[in-house]
Amino acid sequence: MTQTYKGACFCGAVQIETTGEPAAMGYCHCRSCRSWSGGPVNAFTLWKPEAVKVTAGADSMGMFQKTPVSQR
Repeated sequence: MTQTYKGACFCGAVQIETTGEPAAMGYCHCRSCRSWSGGPVNAFTLWKPEAVKVTAGADSMGMFQKTPVSQR
């Protein structure tokens, strides 16, 4: 059985759904991750693009690039 996970941005305008298993998982404690997560460590998952579906709010999405090697 394929697992489905649902998520949303903080305000709920953008909603996503992922299926399957993440390509990678990890923790980060760099200054950037601590700053935006508001905690001493940030847990994350990385998914292949084909496993992620935007189910609402695609027009509200954007990209943020704080450093040359980091895009969110």
